Formats: sequence, C-alpha cells, structure tokens
Amino acid sequence: MHSMRTFVSAFFGLLFFSFALAHSPRIVSAGHPPAHNLSPPIVIGFVGGFISHTNAVHGGVQLAERLRKEYPTQIHVEVFENHRGEKAHQEILRLLDANHDGKLSPEEKQSARIIIYGHSWGGSETVALARELQSDGIPVLLTIQVDSVSKIGEDDSLIPANVEQAANFYQTNGYLHGRPEIRAADPTHTKILGNIRFDYSNPIQCNGYSWLARAFEKPHIEIECDPNVINRVESLIRSNLPAAAPSPSASSAAAQ
Repeated sequence: MHSMRTFVSAFFGLLFFSFALAHSPRIVSAGHPPAHNLSPPIVIGFVGGFISHTNAVHGGVQLAERLRKEYPTQIHVEVFENHRGEKAHQEILRLLDANHDGKLSPEEKQSARIIIYGHSWGGSETVALARELQSDGIPVLLTIQVDSVSKIGEDDSLIPANVEQAANFYQTNGYLHGRPEIRAADPTHTKILGNIRFDYSNPIQCNGYSWLARAFEKPHIEIECDPNVINRVESLIRSNLPAAAPSPSASSAAAQ
C-alpha cells in the first residue's frame, strides 16, 4: 500500500512539473534574438565632403546601387550626405518600428541588423550615428570607416559598445588623410577587425572627380575609388547579409 501511494505521488508530481514547464514564460538567452524575430538588414552609407548622395562617381554610392540590385526586397540600403546624420537616424527608427505605433519596443530594438559605412566626413558620421543608436539601446552589426576625417564635435576614433564589429581603412599620403587607428570603448563587446593602411605613392586612376579633388585630395579620393578597398568593404558588408535570392531571369533559366 505504501509503494502504491509513493507511485501515485510521483506520477502526479511529474504531471504537475510537465504542465508548469509547458506554461512557464519562455526564456531567450542573451545575445542575438532568434533568427525569425530579426528585422531585415539596414545598410546606411555616408558620402564625404559636400558630395550629393546620388553622385555615382563615388564608390560608396556605387556599392549601395549594387546591393539594391542584388537584394531588391531582403534589405534596405540608403546613402546620405554626411550632414544628414539625423535624417538617417530617423529613417532607421522608422524602419525598425514593425508595428508602426511610433515607438520602439525592446524586441524591435534588439531585432535590428544595422551596417553603417562612410568615407572622409562620412566615416566620422558613421561613428556618430552608431553612438546615437547606442543612446537608443539599438545594436549595430558593423561599422566601416574609409579614410575617416573627424568632424568638429565628433570623435571618430572610439567605437561605442553597441557596435559588434568595426573596420578602419586609411592612407597617409598627401595633404588630407584619414584616422590611422580606431579602438573599442569596450573590447568585450566590440571587435576591431583592423586598422588597414593603404599606400598611394604609386597613384591609381580615378575618373569623374573634380579638378579640385584631384589637385588637393588625390590620395584621399584614391582610397575611395581603389577597387581593392571597395571590394574589401563590400565583402565585409555581404558577410553580414543573408544569401541573395536568385533573380527572376536566373530562376526562369534554371527552370528551363
């Protein structure tokens, strides 16, 4: 009789534990949210100087166009002038607001997959935007600076802790050259992929730039139009993007 009571108690104890486990709040581990809760990647580029965001002479604008063509629906890609940092910030907030209620929930913030890149003053604005997103509690996957030149009131050398990875490409030739080193505000949260120097003692050809840029900023524009730099920047960005869907023409050809 005693063994029967023990069996019944154990049975109902196990049943209660299973019920409690099934109905308990789900705990999600720290770090990245589940893949199905991630928002579409957002890629933001900043051009340097007083350049228009539509000026296709510049490598950052060309890169954005290539990404748009390859990822027509999976990601959002946009280029801004470097003095339009707040406009870029507001656009990110709008894109992350999945339920369109005018405010971001913790889940919407943590679902963010944001990549920011920029050349010259655009590199400085890249870090400034990442820092503003840190104040919002929004993570950033990757920042890339190309010959970054600090704007007044901005510190483009210290990468905020909400950034997962950061890379810096620079050159030291000529009158105008970029910051040679970036560092992480918190190395336990941010990985510096490298401070990578390029040398333009042997000039490369850059077409379409103004005579003023060619005369006074030659190495500074060479790093922007250098295919080796552009390819490395693009490779870093693509490594954080989902696989591109095949184009309709490619799908039709495969079906035939």
